[in-house]
Amino acid sequence: MGRNGRTGWLAAALLLGVSAAQADIKVGVTVSASGPGAALGQPQMKAVAALPRDIGGEKVTYIALDDESDPTKAAQNARKLVLDEKVDVLLGSSLTPVSLPLLDIAAESRTPLLTMAASNVLVAPVDDKRRWVFKVVPNDDIMATAMLTYIAKSGAKTIGFIGFSDAYGEGYYKVLAELAPRLGVTIAGKEVYARGDASVTGQVLKILSAKPDAVFIAAAGTPAVLPQKALRERGYKGPIYQTHGVATDDFIKLGGRDVEGAIFAGEAYTVAEDLDPSSPFHKVTAAYIEAYRKSQNQPPVIFGAHVFDSMQLVANALPAALKAGKPGSAEFRAALRDGLEQTRDVYLNNGLANMSPTDHNGYDQRSAFIIKVDGGRFRLVK
Repeated sequence: MGRNGRTGWLAAALLLGVSAAQADIKVGVTVSASGPGAALGQPQMKAVAALPRDIGGEKVTYIALDDESDPTKAAQNARKLVLDEKVDVLLGSSLTPVSLPLLDIAAESRTPLLTMAASNVLVAPVDDKRRWVFKVVPNDDIMATAMLTYIAKSGAKTIGFIGFSDAYGEGYYKVLAELAPRLGVTIAGKEVYARGDASVTGQVLKILSAKPDAVFIAAAGTPAVLPQKALRERGYKGPIYQTHGVATDDFIKLGGRDVEGAIFAGEAYTVAEDLDPSSPFHKVTAAYIEAYRKSQNQPPVIFGAHVFDSMQLVANALPAALKAGKPGSAEFRAALRDGLEQTRDVYLNNGLANMSPTDHNGYDQRSAFIIKVDGGRFRLVK
């Protein structure tokens, strides 16, 4: 192991007050703390400091690396974590394209991987490779179904689509194209753009020429502001729908009045302030908010909650794994994988998790909340 890698390992351990000698369980983290996915990856990296240092009496070390939103870098990080650091579980990455190379590494090393990216292609179908992969973010179809049902009930008959030209955008389009006809909705035009594009004028003009009743933007983070801003600047006054990937204060700060009224289906955490105290989601959202604020002295965001939820799932599966073997062993990793697959009725910031051998995401419509940007805040649509 190189000197820089050793220094990074110690820095992560010391950050959490856990020394190498004390640590029993190793958790490897690779997130997009820089690059196009930084709006997601930065709060995820910060959330590492809010994670439990002790689970069931076992000490935990977190080794967190930045993959710079680059699939090749993410693969390098993952191989370093499983080969050099010999981690028991992997968390990452932030984006679907960046997470895809990790599937092979998880399967080859037989290390459980909890991805925080959005697309269901990461966990479906559960084949020999994906049996080692679990996803803490609700699948596209859960949120897309909730959103399209809401759109249909609003009376819209046609929707224009503009989304990322990658697995995230294509995943949403595939689900929408399948569901729309069943609900009496027609997709009036499909346009795509890259996460790093500075303009979507051409795409927006094509969407507007179709005169849709509503527009659906399948994007995430601050790049999702671009098409909505362009639509408003060109006089479009109809409803604009987004995805749960926009649930960050940066989206509202950058978009300003142009993103007012944006509606999307999102997770419980995003509307934590509107949840009834009796809601089973209230306890877990409050726990994350407290832990993040304590470690960072700043308000948390949903993307950090993905990391927090990942470790909640690990903690739930840990008792059975410890009976099968010691941390660091192949038996422990295999049992941890089995335990994750048996997750039942675990409330998370992202939803109600129930996994199985054929479902490594495990959410249903109870995990989808309709949310609207109202007065510069994310509010629950009741």
